[in-house]
Amino acid sequence: MADVETRHEWRVPRGILAAKAIAAAVCVVLALLGDVAQAFLASVAAAGFAALALRDLLAPVRLAVDEGGVTVPAGFAGRERHSWNDVDRIRVDTRRRYGVTARLLEIDTGDQVHLFSRYDLGAPVVDVAEIVMRLRP
Repeated sequence: MADVETRHEWRVPRGILAAKAIAAAVCVVLALLGDVAQAFLASVAAAGFAALALRDLLAPVRLAVDEGGVTVPAGFAGRERHSWNDVDRIRVDTRRRYGVTARLLEIDTGDQVHLFSRYDLGAPVVDVAEIVMRLRP
């Protein structure tokens, strides 16, 4: 079993980061072209998109797992480590609404529930869940 990788990381795809940065730039342009109310709303949206893009740039790894446990985001760009003993449950939450199926990886660490989408992980949620459950003792 020496061939089995013991550490896996999933990060935000570059395309998602680029989309957030482009959205921030578009909102800045809209703020410059609009009236006072439009400028205010576009500025708030630009700040939000810019903050999300900055977070993805500073802390691109959303989930890391190894034999010792899981590492998840904490705060704006921090990380938090949980041993496998702290992990109560790992599951994929599937919801279907208006013809769209949404899947979230749910990692329950007792005090907190960490949710990850395909856009956080850069991979299908079901595939990530299988790897995480395989590494859990």
